[in-house]
Amino acid sequence: MQNKGLIKVFAILFGLVCIYQLSFTFITNNVESEAEDFARQKISENVENYSALRDVEQQNYLDSVANNEIIAGITYSDAKDKELNKGLDLKGGINVILQISVKDILAGLANNTDDPAFNQAIAEADEASTDSQDDYIDLFFEAFNDIPDAKLASPDVFANKTLSDEINFEMSNDEVETVIRRKVDESITSAFEVLRKRIDKFGVTQPNIQRLGNSGRILVELPGAKDINRVKGLLQSTAQLEFWHVYKNNELGNFLAQANNVLKDVVGEESEQTEAQTDTTAAESDSDIDELLAESEDSADEVSTGNNPLFELIEGPGFQGGPVLAYFSVQDTAKVNKYLSMPQVRSLLPAEQRYAKFAWGIPEEEEGVVGLYALKGNRNMEPPLSGDVITDAQQTYDQMGRIAVSMQMDGRGAKVWEEMTGQASTQQSNIAIVLDNTVYSAPGVSTGPISGGRSEISGDFSITEGQDLANVLRAGKLPASADIIQSEIVGPSLGQEAIESGIWSFGIALIFVLLWMIFYYGKAGLFADVALAVNILFIFGILAGLGAVLTLPGIAGIVLTIGISVDANVLIFERIREELAKGKVQKDAIKDGFNNALSSILDANITTGLTAFILLILGTGPIKGFATTLLIGIATSLFTAIFITRLFIDGYGKNGKSLEFATGATKNLFRNVKVDWLGKRKVAYVISGILIIISIGSLVVQGLNEGVDFVGGRTYTVRFDKDVNPTEVEQDLIAEFGSAEAKTFGPNNQLKITTKYKVDEESTEVDNEIQESMFEALQSYLPAGLTYDEFTTGGAGQEIGIMQSMKVGPTIADDIKNDSFWAILGSLVVIFLYILLRFRKWQFSIGAVAAVAHDVIIVLGIFSLLYKVMPFSMEINQAFIAAILTVIGYSLNDTVVVFDRIREFVNEHTSWPLGRTVNSALDSTISRTVNTSLTTLIVLLAIFIFGGESIRGFMFALIIGVIVGTYSSLFIATPVMFDSVTDKSKIEKKKKIEEDSEATTTA
Repeated sequence: MQNKGLIKVFAILFGLVCIYQLSFTFITNNVESEAEDFARQKISENVENYSALRDVEQQNYLDSVANNEIIAGITYSDAKDKELNKGLDLKGGINVILQISVKDILAGLANNTDDPAFNQAIAEADEASTDSQDDYIDLFFEAFNDIPDAKLASPDVFANKTLSDEINFEMSNDEVETVIRRKVDESITSAFEVLRKRIDKFGVTQPNIQRLGNSGRILVELPGAKDINRVKGLLQSTAQLEFWHVYKNNELGNFLAQANNVLKDVVGEESEQTEAQTDTTAAESDSDIDELLAESEDSADEVSTGNNPLFELIEGPGFQGGPVLAYFSVQDTAKVNKYLSMPQVRSLLPAEQRYAKFAWGIPEEEEGVVGLYALKGNRNMEPPLSGDVITDAQQTYDQMGRIAVSMQMDGRGAKVWEEMTGQASTQQSNIAIVLDNTVYSAPGVSTGPISGGRSEISGDFSITEGQDLANVLRAGKLPASADIIQSEIVGPSLGQEAIESGIWSFGIALIFVLLWMIFYYGKAGLFADVALAVNILFIFGILAGLGAVLTLPGIAGIVLTIGISVDANVLIFERIREELAKGKVQKDAIKDGFNNALSSILDANITTGLTAFILLILGTGPIKGFATTLLIGIATSLFTAIFITRLFIDGYGKNGKSLEFATGATKNLFRNVKVDWLGKRKVAYVISGILIIISIGSLVVQGLNEGVDFVGGRTYTVRFDKDVNPTEVEQDLIAEFGSAEAKTFGPNNQLKITTKYKVDEESTEVDNEIQESMFEALQSYLPAGLTYDEFTTGGAGQEIGIMQSMKVGPTIADDIKNDSFWAILGSLVVIFLYILLRFRKWQFSIGAVAAVAHDVIIVLGIFSLLYKVMPFSMEINQAFIAAILTVIGYSLNDTVVVFDRIREFVNEHTSWPLGRTVNSALDSTISRTVNTSLTTLIVLLAIFIFGGESIRGFMFALIIGVIVGTYSSLFIATPVMFDSVTDKSKIEKKKKIEEDSEATTTA
């Protein structure tokens, strides 16, 4: 090996850089451990809500020491920015994909037009988007262009005043489409920037936000975020701030009394219709009567049955001459809205008040009531001043000492604000400050016009709510609504458990591999172990340096890398042993062994690397973490196996010391193996054929247990304080939701609950509704006194309740399923082409792809057969697709090593029949195959047993894949390749020649 000195210097320097990068993680872990101890000492477990209080104390401690020097000028704050990032599954937090509503953006660009063609195209795009992979904007334009004579440049569509500078009546649909696409993209970019600014101010360390293509989807990852409801509000709040003039209650005269009188007649008519409908059912069956009576009662409840439909709902009057018309119970607001929107009621307003807009204030929680306001609207229902004029906002305190938000406007806003306050001062009236259709305050103005553009929102805020509101207003409003179409929420305690299980699995796997290498290869194995330790240091150092995120699948990728690293060393050592067996001196044997193994090592790692690269491109979240660590591990494994191990071996042998590359127990293992592998191929074909038929049959009849990733829905990991029966829980949930599934997930006191109830509705309100219903359905299994808030936050330190949740909308689920299909298909095509280019014979590619297809079908079949009986989750989700791609990579790794040896033997033994060449090549690789498969299997078993419930199904797929992949490389890939290049007559002829040659040699 040339340039040993340069390699030594590079390895040492690179190792020091990795240690430096990891030192930041060591520093932050130390400081955070001290903060935990401080909080634990200050807040006892006997204190109510102790977990939340400890979090506060811990954060206060960290804030107090953030800028203190720890070592060499490095502070905790500096180290935190450079530490090894931990993903959601290790740290807890929230991961969401937001869908910016392109529909809202298009409607806004068209000034919310009533144009029939526009609205027809929107309706068709809505319907098509539920099961189409195309972007919403593409579906809209396709639908619009199918409408005869429909013009995008119509004054009722996009040729309006707002877009007059860019769109005129003469433009074609294609020309308008280009402009609108650019405008939509600008709006999505604006939404991305708004969200980024909000998140930057939220205070979460190492947040991640990125656009996903051109679909209007935005990925947001906030590791360590604990107040999930606060995060959701921050992400989805449109921050629609408006300033309106308000009617005083005496300005509307007797409107509410008149409305009540009109409603008496309306309610009376509806009640009579309800009674008549009930009477017509007299001749129906008993069951039908009961059903219609129930409907009648619901219909009657929806309006009223009293003599004063509106007055009976009033909880209290507004202050005389004030802006509140009356106070109503919060639960009656929907009914009041219905009454006030009736044409018979709206017609009671005088002509000058016909554009009045009714709005609700902030509910008063203690009394359970909320005030009703009447805003002074106009023909277009647009406020005199909107929030886009806000240039700055800060959380402050008002004159009463209450938490408030102070705002500063730009020049245009300041001018309009001065006019509004001047008018209000003259008329002794009020101005309502409305945020997202809720009146936060409606102060009167008595001191004259307010110049300078300063205003204030006061309300019943907490400090964090005030800070969040100021943050949102500073960042600006979203240009369209943002719906959470996919989310994953992991509680911090579950994250800590994942770290502990990850460390256990990593440690056990590493110890086994280190001991096995020493047992099998003696001192050479010890050198390989040192190289492996250096490899692990490099992997973690690179991850830290790149700012990559370490996840539980990422740890699995690192542990799998151990297997890859071992494989490279095993290939090298086995080739050295072969050269020594030929009688070469140790120095030459080592040199030739490394050189001869290089081709196989490169081919095997490149094929695995290609599958990892496809995962990196098409995967999301944890799957990217797995692919990232696998790719880094492949690169570092190659370097350490080829160079670091070589340095130690050469250094040991330069003084004439002997290196056996074996121990007494393993010296003659697999030395004289002679197996007629090809002679057994017919039996193998029959066995594989039976397994494939059973697998396909099960896939057709029983199918697969598709997770919410692929079908949409919501899933929750719920922990109880005692063991529960999943069947009983499932029945209670079905009674609540209509459809639900509950399975034991890990220990017997933890369930994975999945439901498709309201799967098409993605709003936060529906999320909350489902959680509340689940809380009610599980009451008999939960400890007495557990509140809803504690249930949704994992028991507030008691580790009871929702530990993890995930939501996937049906549209994105369809996208994930299609992406997964193309990922698998793409990997097969890429591997086929690589092997074709590498071996120059299509027969090798056919053999490899046949083996991979064989492995994938059998793994799918086993999952289909066993998912109902196995005690762990065997869902088909994104992690499973990662496992399938890894199986493909591993199977090809094994196959390529065998093919590489066949190619070598074909070139060396040109006079041998092909059958003898193939069998001999397989004989020569059996030691490597057993060694690599055994070490990899033990590594995977360690992760399977100790690595945590969330990746158990993932590991099971890999274990099955390794077993089947090892089998297929010997009994499927090679025989298929052999059968594709010859026929039976040639085989028999070559076999006869071979037998004659052996007979002559013996004689």
